[in-house]
Amino acid sequence: MLKDIITADQLSLVISQAAAPAFLLGAVASFLSVLVSHMSRILDRTRAITDIPGDNPKTRALKVQLPQLRLRAVLVIRAIYWAVGCGITTCILMIVAFASAYIGARHEPAAAVLFTLSLCLFTASMISFAREVRIALNQDELAAEKTLSDASHGRS
Repeated sequence: MLKDIITADQLSLVISQAAAPAFLLGAVASFLSVLVSHMSRILDRTRAITDIPGDNPKTRALKVQLPQLRLRAVLVIRAIYWAVGCGITTCILMIVAFASAYIGARHEPAAAVLFTLSLCLFTASMISFAREVRIALNQDELAAEKTLSDASHGRS
């Protein structure tokens, strides 16, 4: 049977325990903004390279980057899915906590499992993003080395 009234103590406890998931949800929202922005830049670069006409050596050198850009896009998309999963799990956690308080049930065991799952999903998202960043940095390093090599050999 449902409790008629949630006590102030029950509500206070649930609200205080919802602080960590609320901060996690804010972090996920900010991280998603970064990921979507990053994805947009990758897609813009891919489109720009794809739209370059001609078949000269500089064009071919740019089009060689397309497979790496596709891989980077896949990694960012994975990171976005993991982060969205984290956000959904965190929202479910908060719903379970408040619903449990309303019916007078213990929410701590379910909250612990859901919070751990949320953190695992967030970690997976950050790992996927870190892999993408590593590829991007390696790509930039190779381009910088090629530029220095061309400059030292008098090519432009």
